[in-house]
Amino acid sequence: MELKASILTADELRRALTRIAHEILERNRGAEGLALVGIHTRGIPLAARLAAKLRELEGVEIPQGRLDITLYRDDLSEIAHQPVIRETQIDFDLQSCRVILVDDVLYTGRTVRAALDALIDLGRPQSIQLAVLVDRGHRELPIRADYVGKNLPTAKSEMVKVKLAEIDGLDAVELWDMGQPGREQ
Repeated sequence: MELKASILTADELRRALTRIAHEILERNRGAEGLALVGIHTRGIPLAARLAAKLRELEGVEIPQGRLDITLYRDDLSEIAHQPVIRETQIDFDLQSCRVILVDDVLYTGRTVRAALDALIDLGRPQSIQLAVLVDRGHRELPIRADYVGKNLPTAKSEMVKVKLAEIDGLDAVELWDMGQPGREQ
């Protein structure tokens, strides 16, 4: 595995999230009725950052949740014999919200499909929108993001690594060469 390129610096990542926050407010005519749900793992801190930016811009608290999609994956038998189940926490009424699902990288669309299934099992939101930091292409399902921080055409042999200070100790987005066709992270 070899580092190919630095895609976003910490400042560029921050600016991308600020732009996404503005786009969310514009499309939804403000923050009323919105809720953010981060997909484990890096979608959760990204959702928290977006909520902080929306609070700064609109002066309102946006409900936040976290969603584990492990048991909804269509490749569960391929990823681990004993998959790690993480916490799903939605402490608000989904029916009264327009939910914005937040994830780090959109690739095949299978993670988002699993997230939609998991979310719908918990309730029926008024609508569901998708915000991703990076869209790298190679969709296998008819899924597209409503809000994208960076469109990054990639080869299947490449991997996009999102690093966030809350998890990795620094903010960066990097492109790595895997040497062979890669899988969704």
